[in-house]
Amino acid sequence: MKELIKIGRLFYGIGIIALGIHQLVIKNFRSEILSPFPAWAHNNIILPILTGIALIFAGIIISGVFKIKFIDTKKVCLYLGFCFLAAVITSHLPYIIMLSADKTPDFQVWINAIEELTYSGGAFVLAGSFTENSSARDEKNFTSLLEKLIPSGRIFYSILIILFGLSHFLFANFLSTMVPKWLPAPMFWTYFFGVALVISGISIISKIVIKPIALLLAFTLLLFFLFFHIPDAIANPSAGGGNEIVRAFVALLFCGIALVIALTNDRKTQL
Repeated sequence: MKELIKIGRLFYGIGIIALGIHQLVIKNFRSEILSPFPAWAHNNIILPILTGIALIFAGIIISGVFKIKFIDTKKVCLYLGFCFLAAVITSHLPYIIMLSADKTPDFQVWINAIEELTYSGGAFVLAGSFTENSSARDEKNFTSLLEKLIPSGRIFYSILIILFGLSHFLFANFLSTMVPKWLPAPMFWTYFFGVALVISGISIISKIVIKPIALLLAFTLLLFFLFFHIPDAIANPSAGGGNEIVRAFVALLFCGIALVIALTNDRKTQL
């Protein structure tokens, strides 16, 4: 079980590294990292580049590929989660509000905000997989306040999982075309995975049979990574400056979060 937690951290870290590398490639913020607001942040090329470098560094530390003694990985997770959450509050929400004054924000605008909330939730989930305290329990500092957000991580994560599940019903005809050709009855599988994702999200939020459900969710997301995202990335490697490749690693990131949620439900399995 402890080895699977390490794999979950590795998957999440790889996903974060991919986000950072892509920002260096496109020399701009990814749409889920920062909305078009504020415009000045996008006009200054150094900001997305510095953010990309920071994401790469954080992803390497979280992945566990390299260990640096003087760096507390739990703190890295906590502060990464905070940064993602701060971007949702200060960039995505104002942008959605501004759009609402003129026109209804489209579905993708909401998904961008919720996806970054999922990155934040994942970071908090991973922070909770470390047993060491980042700060003294009686010490009132910023890190100790961030530790109180750890339980919210699984909720942030589950919101997107539920929305992904519902999208299988709202956009069934389109999503059914993405089912691998070797699978019969594509519409059945579209609805099946839609139901599975919704049930998984609700289970994780409510803590009902969370361990087996989260493990099944991790396995499902791994299948998505292998049989949908990887072939799509191979077929469209240069689209959006390599965006399809990054989307594949984001699926792996989601898989890693589900693994850690499943295996840290029992405190004895934590490291």
